[in-house]
Amino acid sequence: MPQALKPEALRSGDSVRVLSLSSPVKESRLQRGVEELARLGYTPKFDPERVLARGDFFAGSTAERGAALKEALTETTTRGIFCSRGGYGSNYLLDGLSVALANPKILVGYSDITSLQIFLWQKFRWVGFYGPMAAAGLDKGANAADGYEPESLTRALTETKRVWTIPLPGAEAIMPGSADGVLLGGCLTLIETALGTPWELDTHGAILVLEDRGMKPWQVDRAFMHLKQAGKLRGVSGVLLGDFPECDAPPGSETVLDVARRILGTLGFPVVWGAPIGHTPRPMLTLPLGVRARLKSEETSRLEILEPACRA
Repeated sequence: MPQALKPEALRSGDSVRVLSLSSPVKESRLQRGVEELARLGYTPKFDPERVLARGDFFAGSTAERGAALKEALTETTTRGIFCSRGGYGSNYLLDGLSVALANPKILVGYSDITSLQIFLWQKFRWVGFYGPMAAAGLDKGANAADGYEPESLTRALTETKRVWTIPLPGAEAIMPGSADGVLLGGCLTLIETALGTPWELDTHGAILVLEDRGMKPWQVDRAFMHLKQAGKLRGVSGVLLGDFPECDAPPGSETVLDVARRILGTLGFPVVWGAPIGHTPRPMLTLPLGVRARLKSEETSRLEILEPACRA
């Protein structure tokens, strides 16, 4: 794959921008997340009128959200961007990001933010960060239910020299083995909806991250088969799956885990099920996307990050 563009690492005291790029956010949750960013040593900046905007089921109009994103990506007074939450709507902003973005910046988010992360990777080779948002993880606190796992967040955003390992607590090896590749992916629904666009995710040689919530097992089956039939599982090095919460099966029918075993477990690459990533009731891990990694699918599965995600 072409060379990844890495952002500058965050340092204590750095200013970070908080943006609402998808659905509207609750002020109380936003405030708790902003306070957590400050506790972590950063200086959060946000425009309350923009971040708390509401328009239909978006956090403001496409023009307003797009302008805020462009300003945040290019401003020199902040070193990183934390999204407030996901939901729906970041795909509306992609057509307006046609200008070259040569200077990568830390962008942290998950869920709907997958659309933006895929776009920035495919178009500009920006490293991204699949992790907690201000009102979706950070607001609940470190090591808390529906919160975030602090070590992986800190290492992803600040490490510039050493490699590190991310344990995958509670994960299960569907297909054992070891795989090296570039870590890519995110929310299953958004990866699937990128198919056929100019920024469709190139998964060849990737350790592919797939997670989502609120899908019926047959809907996950359909999405996996769509990726397979579209060639997106051909040449993949390995697959890391999330918890898939709120995806319960009717009594007596296949679960999402059953579906994963049947479709992904027969393709010849290592597959790990049940990592606390993205939509998870457990403390959420932060994954740096676009960097070389090694997936160890075994009794105690883990993800080894083989290069820093940031530069000094």
